[in-house]
Order: sequence, then C-alpha cells, then structure tokens
Amino acid sequence: MRNILILHCHDLGRFLGAYGVETVSTPHLDAFAAESAVFEQAFSTAPHCSPARASLFTGAYPQQNGVLGLTHEPFGWDLADPSTHIAHRLRAVGYRTELVGVHHESAVLADDDVATRLGFDRVRTGGDRDVVSARAVEALGVAAESGRPFYLQVGFHEPHRSPSDRDRAGVMGFLGESGETDTSLGLTVPAFLRDDEGAREEMAELQGAVRAMDEGVGRVLARLDALGLRDDTVVVFTTDHGLALPRAKCTLYDAGLGVALIVRAPGRAAWRGRRIGDIVSHVDVLPTLFDLVGLDEVGDDEGAATSRPVGVEGASLTALVEQDAPTREHVFAQLSYHTYYDPKRAVRTRTHKLIANFSNAPRAMDPTQSWHHRSMPVDLVGPSIGTSPTLELYDLVADEGELTNIAGAPSTSEVTALLSAALLAWMRRTGDALLWPQPGHGRHRRALAALEDAAAGFDPRPATPLESGTDEASGATKEREHA
Repeated sequence: MRNILILHCHDLGRFLGAYGVETVSTPHLDAFAAESAVFEQAFSTAPHCSPARASLFTGAYPQQNGVLGLTHEPFGWDLADPSTHIAHRLRAVGYRTELVGVHHESAVLADDDVATRLGFDRVRTGGDRDVVSARAVEALGVAAESGRPFYLQVGFHEPHRSPSDRDRAGVMGFLGESGETDTSLGLTVPAFLRDDEGAREEMAELQGAVRAMDEGVGRVLARLDALGLRDDTVVVFTTDHGLALPRAKCTLYDAGLGVALIVRAPGRAAWRGRRIGDIVSHVDVLPTLFDLVGLDEVGDDEGAATSRPVGVEGASLTALVEQDAPTREHVFAQLSYHTYYDPKRAVRTRTHKLIANFSNAPRAMDPTQSWHHRSMPVDLVGPSIGTSPTLELYDLVADEGELTNIAGAPSTSEVTALLSAALLAWMRRTGDALLWPQPGHGRHRRALAALEDAAAGFDPRPATPLESGTDEASGATKEREHA
C-alpha cells in the first residue's frame, strides 16, 4: 500500500501562484502543482476552520459528523464518532499514523488524548512554520524506518491571523511575532475588497505569511524526496477555506468556500501536470485517497463491497481525472456557528449558486478578528453591511464576484426551483436540523418556506438524455445544462 501525506494550512483559499496569483511567492507549491493534478474548482463544506476540516478528514458533512462550529473552548464542538476520522480508518488496515501541527477537527485536548480518540500513533499539535516543518521532517524519518505504510497529517498555522506586539491597538494582522511582509513580486488586492491603503497593508502581510507557509511545505517535500519516498507516497495539499478577509471567510461566497486542492499520485500518468475544471468537494478527498492507495473497496455493515468507505458522502475523483467522467453536478456548503449563530446553506453548480439565510444576521460575518477594520468589502454601500436577504441567487458566469443577487427575478424561477430542490434533498439526506425550525422563529420559517415554495415549481417531466442523470452527491435530478 502507498503512503499518504496530507499538507494543509489555515485560511488560504486559492491564494497561490499555481492558481493565478502572480504577486504571491509560492515557488515550492507552484513546482508541486506542476507535477500534480490541480483542482481549479474545489470547495470546502464550510467557510470556517473546524467544520471544514472535520469534513475533509471524515468525508462527511458537518450535519453528519457533528462539528457545526469551532472545536476549541468556549465553543466545544466535537466529532459525533471519532472513529470516522481517516486516521482511524487507515490505522485499522495497518498504517502508521501521525499528526503534526494544526489539529482543529475535533475536541481540543491533550495530544495523547487526541491520538487515542482519532486513531493516531503519535500527535504533536501546535507550533509555527519552523516547528511544524521540523517535526514533520523528523516524522518522515521515523515513518520511513517503520516498515509500514504511513499516513502523515501536517497542518501549518500560517497564513492564519496571529497576535503580535507589532500590531497597533485593536488590530490582529497576519505576521505574528516573526513574519515579514512580502511585496517583492507586487501586490494583489482581491476583487471582493476595496483597493485602498488598508487593504494593501493587509495583503502585504498576507503575502508574507503565505510565502512563509510555502517555505515550510518545501522543506517537508524535500525531505520526502531525500528519503526516497516520493514514488511511494500520495501527497495532498489543501486548505480549510477562504482568506481571513471581509466577504470571504465565514461567508458562503466562493471567496469563502473556494480552496486549493493539489494531488500528486505517483505512477498514475493522468494525474501529472493536469488542471481539472470540474467542481469537486472536500468530502471527495477521503474516498479519492482510499482509491489511490488501493483501499477503494470497503465492506459495509453487512459485509457487502461498496465503492467508498462506509459513512462517507463524497466520491473518488479518479474517474474524473483518469476518464474525464464528472463526479458531481452540485457542491453543498453550510454555516451554522462561528462566533455566533448564523445558519446558512448553499448549493452550487458550474454556473449558479443559491444561498438560503435562516437568520437576520449581518450579511457577512466579520472574520478579521480585528476591532479596527483595515480592509472593507467592495459592496459596502452605507454605514453598515446590512442583514442577509432570505435567498441569494448568483449567475456565476455573468457575475463571478457574486455581487448581484438575482433571486426573485422572473427569468430565474426555473434555476431557483432546480437549486432549491437539490438543496432541500441534501438537507433531508444529511438530517439537517434546519428542516425543523424553532417555534416563533419567523425568519427561519420564511427561509424554509421560500425553498419549499421554489422547489414546488420544479418540473418533474421526463428529461432529455442531456438533462437527466443521478447526482451522486445529492440524490437529486441533475440540473439542466443551461442552469
């Protein structure tokens, strides 16, 4: 069996040279991407850390795995069944398993307790780039001598915001105590931010933090090569969700959900130097890894062979990469709790996105962890960002930035119906608690009614061959090509 190395980081989105950001210095990840499969339209299941990571490492949605909010105190969310973690699954079939760095997908406990609960042979959490990369390099050496296939999960804290005495009062930047800004290749201000002095200050810091993370990744990959493990190790690089900036992290817009996902699969020519434009989800990563290392056939509770590990919602991406066979028509995402309750659900296709807001919370939760905002969303038009509309619908072809909500327009009724039906089907299948609103919560009931009313307009007529098919991810009828 092949080894598995997962490298992940905080709050990156797709802010890499390999994804077209020309001003960020990421030579190690760019070189890694050049020899790997780069998924250009990969999405997390949630726009914040713990729920997103829980999905990545279990292959199930937050409503199913139990992590609907942050796992550290005072929030305290946890996996409903820790044995669903990929480490448990791999250890059960003979893998040596180790975690280094970021752990935020289950209850934050002492390292030995995390190891026992999640199925790791050894856990060493925390640390900045230098600590994490040094521990990962050491872990690779130990794994190479063990005589067993290994699973190594390496999490970098960068480019998460980090407190520093260098920050002015009320601000938490990206550099911590030792980072440096980087504008050596210029500066990129994302299109969802106003291009002003504050945003440029933030982005110079962010580019420095991303460069630092890339250097750490480079050290780990170089050690893998030096140990002669490259040809026997499937390597994944990804992040949890979008950048920690306004209108990105903690929103269900693409800036909050879009993630880098790069997979190097030795010995499989179709995975080398490929760029994949189809939509994929983080829940697809676990079954893909099982497929790539020869563990795609896993018995279910009755002992029958299945095409994916038991309890996993995603589907292997090998057919997509090797046979150009699309895996899904929809990706789904949710937000329930970050620093406050703000329930939202979303469904996305290649061309449209529907967001249902079940609360009157601010239109975009503030993820900056800063009292004094240095960057502002481009669509801020008054003294406040306002509250969320019940439904948001975006034409992602005409409106890539998701700035014009077309929900309610007569011309969009069919698209709204199709997406509402898919979203409700997903919520039912995952046992989403939002299907049962609390008595008296008017906004929650209105949002649910809006979805149900729209879905009632879904045309159940027989579809043409180009329109029909089963969506493996949602169980709903596939959206027609023009939607």
